[in-house]
Amino acid sequence: MVTEALNFQVNTAIRPEIIYLGLEKTPLILIDDFGLDLSDLRQHAQHSDFMRENQTYYPGQRAVLPKAYVAASLNALYQLIYQVYQVPEKLRLKPQMLFYALITQPENSLHPLQCMPHFDTSAPYYFALLHYLNDSPHGSTGFFRHKPTGFERVTDQRRQEYFQSAQQFIDTHGAPPQRYQVQSNEHYELYHQIPYQANRLIIYPGHLLHSTLVDVSTDIDSSAVTGRLTANMFVDFV
Repeated sequence: MVTEALNFQVNTAIRPEIIYLGLEKTPLILIDDFGLDLSDLRQHAQHSDFMRENQTYYPGQRAVLPKAYVAASLNALYQLIYQVYQVPEKLRLKPQMLFYALITQPENSLHPLQCMPHFDTSAPYYFALLHYLNDSPHGSTGFFRHKPTGFERVTDQRRQEYFQSAQQFIDTHGAPPQRYQVQSNEHYELYHQIPYQANRLIIYPGHLLHSTLVDVSTDIDSSAVTGRLTANMFVDFV
């Protein structure tokens, strides 16, 4: 177990960059050098209890993020999210899931759904905040277009059509190969990727189709010292 005492400060000189993804021009916020110093946060992670989480298809282990880090990060970022994504002012931020993550699952144990891009939710104001914590090299975060529908985002209005189309493709062509999807294929097009870089933080809507572009030589690692360590914060505005 670890204590909650933690020295983490957001860099006040951060310069957020807005990247408009794909044909649908969905904004992604990229911030380099987000924290002034990652050493305390890394050490906290290295002493945390990582556990397999069976409620989702995440191919790895998770541990609880420190409250001080979450509070500092969200306080620095929530107004930016309101502005960039035009979140209605009447809605209030509500944290959903807050965890460190490490990819640990070998390809020969993957479920078919883990071999395809995914979206977190179709809710309109749900966002993923992903902070890369360890040094490179590690796999990028990739964003995909579903070729049969052309969808880059799966909204409430698109859910039924997307699932029907994806299932029809699998029924016709078979299940995806048992490996992490790291490039385009007949079903999905990889149209953008954000390289993993220490102390880079990205924010994107949860309805975007995306996946970790897992490098099996570096990323399948249960060590918080050497693995593909990220801090993952998922927030909704309700």
